[in-house]
Amino acid sequence: MGHSICCFMIKHTVRIGRMVAGIVLLVVGVILALPMVPGPGIVVVLLGLGLLSHEFEWARRLRDWAHREFNRVTRRDHVG
Repeated sequence: MGHSICCFMIKHTVRIGRMVAGIVLLVVGVILALPMVPGPGIVVVLLGLGLLSHEFEWARRLRDWAHREFNRVTRRDHVG
């Protein structure tokens, strides 16, 4: 019984830690992405979304959209 409770607590502690870290990264990334604020804002936002996507469907969809857009923008389809 003690082992089961310990595993349960560890699992939820990791889950809560992942959510808190994701939210913090998301907020810091948004601040860094503001005009006139130096820093890698978009990268930090994507890291936050990556963490939050483990727990939330909306974050997973937004992360997948950002990944598709990145691939679309960086595609090297040259005609000629």
